[in-house]
Amino acid sequence: MGTISTIGLDLAKNVFQVHGIDSLGNILVRRRLRRGEVLRFFETLPPCLVGMEACGTSHYWARAFAAFGHTVKMMPPIYVKPYVKRGKTDAADAEAICEAVTRPTMRFVPVKSPDQQAALLQHKTRDLLVRQRTMQVNALRGHLAEFGIISASGVAGLNQMIALLHAEQEVLPEPARNLFQDIVAHLRALEQRIDAIEKQIVAAHRANSVSRRLTGIPGIGPITASAIVAAVPDASNFRSGRQFAAWLGLTPKNQSSGGKERQIGISKQGDSYLRRLLVLGATAVIRLARKESASRQWAAKLLEKKAARVVSVALANKTARIVWAVLTTGNEYSARSA
Repeated sequence: MGTISTIGLDLAKNVFQVHGIDSLGNILVRRRLRRGEVLRFFETLPPCLVGMEACGTSHYWARAFAAFGHTVKMMPPIYVKPYVKRGKTDAADAEAICEAVTRPTMRFVPVKSPDQQAALLQHKTRDLLVRQRTMQVNALRGHLAEFGIISASGVAGLNQMIALLHAEQEVLPEPARNLFQDIVAHLRALEQRIDAIEKQIVAAHRANSVSRRLTGIPGIGPITASAIVAAVPDASNFRSGRQFAAWLGLTPKNQSSGGKERQIGISKQGDSYLRRLLVLGATAVIRLARKESASRQWAAKLLEKKAARVVSVALANKTARIVWAVLTTGNEYSARSA
């Protein structure tokens, strides 16, 4: 029996499962660890390869194990699942992780730094508050409709709705009037918090040269640029722009069999937040498609044959490939070369 060369670790909240083998594949350790025992266990091991599934806490554990001299590799859970032989147990998952991490064709997830995770936390918090604001606006519009107060949708409709509420508040019952005032106050507080987070994101964007370069691409603003920089620490991990677009779920999904090729729309896999930002940016570019610009001319020609939403997704795919080129080459975006 040799020393441990590879470990598969199944992460959890409190009970972790370890599966360790030597260089010949012999099983040397198969045990459960409580959360407080994990760091002590890996601290006493000689440096080895540690495989984990990429999840909510995996980046923290990866940084902690790397500090002990271990080589840590994280994998998407969907790529580990085929290596589970039978059943769903922690031991079977740890064994599958241990086997998957040694495969030469396996794809791995880069470990994020605390600063990158903090930047992504800003975006996730802003996205959460925006969704809450939308829920509050829809609830306010629906409740006011019960009392015959109707307003248009959108930002202009919100201002109109609040103005109508103030104008009609004398005819509303007191309990309803108080609740409506609470909803409006909550909306104002959400807007202030969203504005504060956006100012922080824009400040971080202005301090980052890579993020500033990305804003030269049509359809990409400070929010999208800073999110890409935080989520993609090293674009060279992708072999091509198409692979980067596929990681974002913007490439067609294949369902081919018997030599017959069939594509059924985009895969919608990968980072849904970045994909949504790119599609929204592409939609904004399409609105100005008649103005002179390389991307806008390309979109205008495509609009003659395809629906607007299809064109916006196709333009988002094109934008993602340009983003990869800008990140890997370090050059500024040039409309002529694009």
